[in-house]
Amino acid sequence: MKSETVNGATLETWDVDEVSKALAQRDIVLVDVRSPQEFMIEHIEGALLSPIAFFDPSFLPRDTNQRIVLHCGSGMRSEKAARACLEAGFERIAHLGGGMGAWKAAGQPYVGTDMSTGAPKRMTAG
Repeated sequence: MKSETVNGATLETWDVDEVSKALAQRDIVLVDVRSPQEFMIEHIEGALLSPIAFFDPSFLPRDTNQRIVLHCGSGMRSEKAARACLEAGFERIAHLGGGMGAWKAAGQPYVGTDMSTGAPKRMTAG
């Protein structure tokens, strides 16, 4: 994990293995900040959707034992959302470096779309 101090708060960038392990252990709340269309096509199972276009850090829980980790397609939007969280007074927030692209490149499972039926389908990359 990389961390950066921003005005006394901490912005963490987690790698795929860290997110995968923490998600499996239910240690994090994973928030996908991509568009609803992107989420519908493919997403990490268990992730909650809060699109960047409407992202409001005040709706995120602050009184939880689980860390909040944001993610998007490449890590750009999730970093932007994480910085918005810090500006809103969060003391520590994390995001997935490389986003969904890194997740799939690492061969992690995800929920995709079965193109023959349009239904959701558990998938693995590669």
